[in-house]
Amino acid sequence: MAQAPAELITALNAPDPADRLKAAARAGALIESGEITRVASDEVNNHIHTIYSFSPYSPALAAFKAWEAGLKAVGSMDHDSVAAAMEMHAAGKAIGIATTAGCEVRVNLTGTALEGRKVNNPDSANIAYIALHGIPDGRLDEVAEFLKPINAARNRRNREQVEGLNRLLRGTGLSPLDFDKDVLAISKAEEGGGVTERHILYALAKRIIETAGKGQGTIEFLKKRLGLTLPQKVEVFLADRENPHYAYDLLGVMKSAFLPRFFIQPDESECVPVAEAIQLADRIGAIAAYAYLGDVAESPTGDKKAEKFEDDFLDELIIELKRIGFKAVTYMPPRNTKAQLARLSKLCRENSLMEISGVDINSSRQSFTCPEVMDPDFSHLIRATWALIAHERLATADGRYALFSGENPWRDENLAARIERYARYGSAMDPRDPEGIVAMLDTKERTE
Repeated sequence: MAQAPAELITALNAPDPADRLKAAARAGALIESGEITRVASDEVNNHIHTIYSFSPYSPALAAFKAWEAGLKAVGSMDHDSVAAAMEMHAAGKAIGIATTAGCEVRVNLTGTALEGRKVNNPDSANIAYIALHGIPDGRLDEVAEFLKPINAARNRRNREQVEGLNRLLRGTGLSPLDFDKDVLAISKAEEGGGVTERHILYALAKRIIETAGKGQGTIEFLKKRLGLTLPQKVEVFLADRENPHYAYDLLGVMKSAFLPRFFIQPDESECVPVAEAIQLADRIGAIAAYAYLGDVAESPTGDKKAEKFEDDFLDELIIELKRIGFKAVTYMPPRNTKAQLARLSKLCRENSLMEISGVDINSSRQSFTCPEVMDPDFSHLIRATWALIAHERLATADGRYALFSGENPWRDENLAARIERYARYGSAMDPRDPEGIVAMLDTKERTE
């Protein structure tokens, strides 16, 4: 396998989006000429975070890393932001990997049968994470406008959280963080990106490293100044001064052990009513998906504490999601047991909810490949990704072709048949010419 030169990887992550797309074009040319090769698989991933929420990857680099890892399709999924979408699409066309775009938002459940319950948000009751999948290109600006007041509210809370963090840091030897200079400055807020608690924690991690030094200095600071207990694996990571993922490993332990000390619950100005988010999705031809978390006893991924979420009332939850207007449920196969996902899948089929998968990538330590996704039991999720991609490309060309549009020419087909129809189009599409998918519809289909 012939790998990409290091300077190309750097260029794919350049500060300027135009430079990143030039690098993607170079990468595509090298791929076409056979100077960069890979071992391809049928794997797909719809849930890659980029620099527009929190991640070490620009949309262009994320698309390339996914291609390099053998994936055939990749999707951007940022918190409160769709700023990655068009760059991901353009980079995918250049590189030769199919792409899809969405965003994660948090909604409040007031007025639903789920009001007051803890569902899929580990930090908050009555608030749920949802994904807007398959956003047509021409409606991205509308989503960005919808997200502006949400991000403004979030940043008001972020400022308050930084103030709370600074109170905790008094007497530790760390100088206080400045929200604008230390947190906002490392985000892509000016380009439409979201700012999350991870940005605050990354700024804190940098300050700790600068002050205490990597290795034992940081370990001692965490234990003696902040009173944290470190898992043995994390302590090994932090003891290694040459660890290329050092700041991300430090961020991870701070997220689980220190963030709760200054975390402020979001309010309803930041987490809109669930009906508003679903109405937006329906209006623009996107697919509103509830993000299933599932109870954790012993986490398959090893990074979650034992905790209960939706499983005790899953039947009731799915029925209510359908009533509220969700069109899909999204989940991550590595996170849950097969028994959990078999139960969930059965309920989705019974309630005509599309199943969408994705593996959350937001750290340099994570691999872009996920063996669990390739389990034959999850083959329907790969087909669903191709249906999602076809939905997005066709709805971009003509809103009637949105998978759940009331004007869809195949609206009378059952959901499984419609998904399979779209999956055939998506999987046959040339990723270097995704607009060409429209020509795949025969004359009868285009006029029905």
